[in-house]
Amino acid sequence: METKTILVDEHVNNDESYTQAVDYIRGGEVVAFPTETVYGLGANAMNGEAVDKIFEAKGRPTDNPLIVHVDSKETALEYVEDVPEKALQCMDAFWPGALTLIMQAKPDTFASNVTAGLPTVGIRVPNHPVALNLLKRLKQPVAAPSANTSGKPSPTLAEHVYFDMNGKIPLILDGGPTQVGIESTVLDMTSAPPVILRPGQVTKEQLEEVIGTVRLSSETKGNTPKSPGMKYAHYAPRAPLYLIEHNTKLIEKAIEYMHGKKKKIAVLSREKFETADYCFPLAVDKLYDSLRKCDQTDADLILACVLPENEDAALMNRLEKAADHKWFS
Repeated sequence: METKTILVDEHVNNDESYTQAVDYIRGGEVVAFPTETVYGLGANAMNGEAVDKIFEAKGRPTDNPLIVHVDSKETALEYVEDVPEKALQCMDAFWPGALTLIMQAKPDTFASNVTAGLPTVGIRVPNHPVALNLLKRLKQPVAAPSANTSGKPSPTLAEHVYFDMNGKIPLILDGGPTQVGIESTVLDMTSAPPVILRPGQVTKEQLEEVIGTVRLSSETKGNTPKSPGMKYAHYAPRAPLYLIEHNTKLIEKAIEYMHGKKKKIAVLSREKFETADYCFPLAVDKLYDSLRKCDQTDADLILACVLPENEDAALMNRLEKAADHKWFS
């Protein structure tokens, strides 16, 4: 099966493109589409066989829950129950947007492989015209994890999706580069106070301005993952990735050491290191693209140059997972 990619321009009539995507999803197939965070791999969240095709395409374990995407707050409320007031406040403040809320799912609503058998579901309203147009036309909740091979960097361009998914899914809607560049913040509203299970663009500080105290998942106990990204390795490039403190002398010494071992090195940094074999930008919205560019090189090792105490929480979360918490020493 050759995967078809259709460019969707929000300023042009794309009825035929959306009709194809809607028909595929209603027919139990999987379609990739852009959100403001990363590209998603979408299937009808109430059709277990369709959702199985997501796991098959990604090569992903089925014991991790998927995030459900809907077109509005009103639609979301049709699928959840016992919704706390703080959840409603978050919806009003951050939706459409890069915030997923974990809430109690209405019984017998979602396929069990969407929720991983849990009574809860993660749900959000994406802030992207292509995603919203698709969801409004579809009139079904869509389970959509990132449209990449499991464990690899998430896709921020349609070409990233094509590289991973060609021959595995029938259609990709190309809406251009994503704006945020990392997955949504995931907030567990079934805990008191609410718990951030995965950091993203919406920060702890922004949430606390709206609903008061919010905890981080590192401050809580328990092993049952309610959110994607909590159980398995994620975002890893081909070559081993190590974190290193952004200290110019230290980095130059590391490059020299690796060259002494006849190894090629790629550096992710906010400044250019001329002695590195390859150097790519390190920023939240560029991270996955930079990791994928590393995969296109013959680098034997990748160094991500960070300032541990001052680094963006969402960026550090992804880097630590990609590096499996390894520091260069």
